[in-house]
Amino acid sequence: RYVATNEFGEAIERAGGRDLNATTAADRTNYFFSLPSNEVELWFWLESERFLNPVFREFYKERDVVMEERRLMESQPVGRLLEEFLAAAYKAHPYGEPVVGHMSDLENLTTADAQLFFRRYYIPSNLVAAVVGDVDAKRVRDLAERYFQRIPSGPKPEPLRTVEPPQQAEKRITLWLQAQRTVLMGYHKPDINHPDDAVYNAVGSLLSQGRSSRLYRGLVRDRKVATQVMGVPGLPGQKYPGLFIFYAMTAPGHTNQEVEKAIEEEIERLIKEPVSKEELDGVKRRARAALLRQLDDNLTLAMQLASMQALTGDWRNLFRELDKINAVTADDIRRVAKATFTRTNKTVAFIEPLETAQAK
Repeated sequence: RYVATNEFGEAIERAGGRDLNATTAADRTNYFFSLPSNEVELWFWLESERFLNPVFREFYKERDVVMEERRLMESQPVGRLLEEFLAAAYKAHPYGEPVVGHMSDLENLTTADAQLFFRRYYIPSNLVAAVVGDVDAKRVRDLAERYFQRIPSGPKPEPLRTVEPPQQAEKRITLWLQAQRTVLMGYHKPDINHPDDAVYNAVGSLLSQGRSSRLYRGLVRDRKVATQVMGVPGLPGQKYPGLFIFYAMTAPGHTNQEVEKAIEEEIERLIKEPVSKEELDGVKRRARAALLRQLDDNLTLAMQLASMQALTGDWRNLFRELDKINAVTADDIRRVAKATFTRTNKTVAFIEPLETAQAK
């Protein structure tokens, strides 16, 4: 009875705002919403207040919400597989830990813990803000100084010192569940600031972007060993060295081993055969289209700019990505594929039907 609920959201809605939300990932937490451009000062006031004077009145209620998210993840076969897969792939780096935390962490989390975490990380030197829309740049800078300089500064959090050592052996895990057969394969790769990052993005586009991609044509359309397949660079995060992940749902009547073999054959083809000019031109066309889509929506663009600033130190790198993709050659793809997709750098995780294990 002593809590006025949702006042922050109601203030935004009264001003014509929308899309109030937050997301948490391996590298960062995003807070965002949209307002009419004539309410830009309200944005600065609300956001600065959020970080200047937070009050954790309903902390334990929100903690229960996160605990429910944890339970939901544990009830989903692919969520369980991904958690076990990352724990196997990483033996030192925090990327091997679930973003939502373990249930025992959540059960014992207190308001004091949250306040200590907030004071350590939610400080000006560790925050990035992006404003996109029909606003005057000088006024935005003035408002930023007026409102955000009220937030006490503090020492920038110490950089992460733990470095994942090179993987020396292939790792394999199997989950026996009442679920469809599923394959996860991962190979360690460098972070977003590595000179070859654009090459990895090109490989991901070549292998799994669209119905003309190699993995879709090879595994879904032609061989019909999978109902869904993709190859994704940059998981679980991009700030530190991550994984190039292959994910597939095995088709009924086929085995995970068939899917793994088919993916490996596509990888081997990537290493041994130069990518055609037509395929490489397609990768570059898709990259241009993706950039244009990001420019079309203010909220998406703001999130991309903030992310690039946080991860690379310069928001302008968002617009340099296209030049980097355009510079990728067929030789680059073969070189990176040969160095990355090796047996000792590989982690594999399967979901096998529970009845298969019981039959054995």
